[in-house]
Parts: sequence; structure tokens; C-alpha cells
Amino acid sequence: MGRVSKLETALEVAVRWIAKGYPVRTVLRICGVARATYYYRLKHPERKTPKGKGRPVPGYSLNKQGKVVSDKRIKGFIGRILQGPDAAFGYRKITVLLRRTYGLIINKKKVYRLCKEMGILGPRFSQAQKAPRRVANNRKVTGPNQLWQMDIKYGYVAGLQRHFFLASIIDVFDRCIVAYYRGKACDRKNVIQVLHQAMLRRGIYGQEDKLENKLVIRTDNGSQFVSKDFRAFCEQTKRVEHEQIPVKTPNKNAYIESFHSIIERECFQRSCFSSYEEAFAEVDRFIRYYNHRRIHGSLKDHSPVEYMRLVQQGVIQPQAMAV
Repeated sequence: MGRVSKLETALEVAVRWIAKGYPVRTVLRICGVARATYYYRLKHPERKTPKGKGRPVPGYSLNKQGKVVSDKRIKGFIGRILQGPDAAFGYRKITVLLRRTYGLIINKKKVYRLCKEMGILGPRFSQAQKAPRRVANNRKVTGPNQLWQMDIKYGYVAGLQRHFFLASIIDVFDRCIVAYYRGKACDRKNVIQVLHQAMLRRGIYGQEDKLENKLVIRTDNGSQFVSKDFRAFCEQTKRVEHEQIPVKTPNKNAYIESFHSIIERECFQRSCFSSYEEAFAEVDRFIRYYNHRRIHGSLKDHSPVEYMRLVQQGVIQPQAMAV
């Protein structure tokens, strides 16, 4: 009985390290597990008895061809998904990628359990108690180029012990970062420049008369946005309106705040920059990834660019949003 218990423990340790991407032969040799035992267990997964009440854990899932895929192999798939610079996913998005990439028939509850067994679940976000506010949702967004949100965020270069700035513009409809600026400083000229760049990319100039509603640029009350130059730039373009959120109401700028939270968690906290050039290159890479590849639950598990393409083709019927 003792030998069986030790073998099971060694096998579990080996599976855990193999799931992280280490060579199979090397791990099995170190753990003292025979290759035949390992591969037999992959083909004949044991049914696990749950600690609490409920039906037994089957130890496998099926793919779209009806073939059995063991939990150990699924853990290996999860390890592959989590490899690389873009791997900062929660269990729900891992579920989507397992279905798309490996054709598995699997739900998010099982993926959560497997991720928990692998010890790769991140800390849960605790929601702070919200202060009672009465803020009106006075905008209804039904398409692109109706409401843009703009804000500025700090980044940190550890090698120089200096900060840099990131000014971004997000389209509330498709969550796309239309344009952004990153630099050692950020003043009113820089935010005007990035807004001008965004309007050029979306073809706003010369199309003002074709817009059904004004393009609204929503910002907070930062010094760059309350300057006379920024206000004058917005006023000189027809059918473009600049509005500022009330004080202490960041929820009115929730989409750009959410993006800055994402880039902080998935880019800044996972990198240690030694120079401005390295930091700027990583910001450029991440925003390309965010626009073209990062899936969003609110966009029906598509990236911003893919979502907009499907909307234009009529595959997806978007719903109006009150913001």
C-alpha cells in the first residue's frame, strides 16, 4: 500500500511539471516513474472520488470528434496556452481557447478546477464597497465613432527609476484603442496630437456632415484636457464635442479605466523595463495584441478588430449601450 501511494504521489508530481512544459523523459526520470506507467495512465484515466457530495469526477473530456482526452492531457494544453508573452488569461478565457484551439467539449467550471489543481489561479479581485452616487447614463452608443474615452496613465522604468506616460483613446463601441501616445512627458500638445491621429485613422475629418450624431470625446479633469488649446482643437472640428466627467466619478470613464487596469496587470506588472526604448516597444506590442488578438467577454469572446469586422459583415447584431 505504501509503494502504491508513493507511486501515485510521484506520478502526480511528474504530471504537474510536464503540464508546465518540461520534457517528459527528463521529468519521469527525476521522479522515478516508468514511461509505460505514465502513458498507461494517460490512456486509462482513473475516476476520482470527490471530497464532498456530487457525482464522481470522470477524469477526462471529449473533443468534437468524440475522442476521449484525459484531464492530464488537458492540463498540458492549458500549460501551452499559458506559455509566451501574451499569456495572461483567466479560467473563462482559457475555456474559450481550449474549445477553439483543441476542439474540446468542456465547460468553465471544469477548467477552473483543473487550473486550481495546477496552482495557476490568480488572486480573486475584491470589490470595494461602492459609495452611493446618482450619476445619469446620458449617452446611448449604437455604433463606432460615437463615444471615445481618453485618459493618461503612468508606467515605470526600473532601470532608470523614472516614469513614462501613456495617453490612450478607446472607442466604447468596439473597445479598440484607436490611437495612443507614450513618452517621457505628456502635455496638452501630446494629447492634441494623439486625438488628431485618432481622427485621421477613423476618417473623421471631412466626414462630419455624414455623422448622425456628434463624436463625443470624454475625458477627466486633468490639466491637459482643461487647457484652452485642447478645447479650441475640439471646437474647430464640426460635430465633435468634448465633455468632462464630474469630479469623483471615474465610472463615467469606465472603459478607458478598464483598459489601463488591463495593461497594468498584463503588461507593466509582468515586465521590468531597463530603458525607455524597451518600455515603449513592449507597450506597442501589447496594444497590437490587445486590438487584434485579446478576446473580450463583452465582445462575444472576440478581439476588438475581429468584433468590428463581424459587425460590419452582419454576422453579429450589436446592442445599444447606455454610458
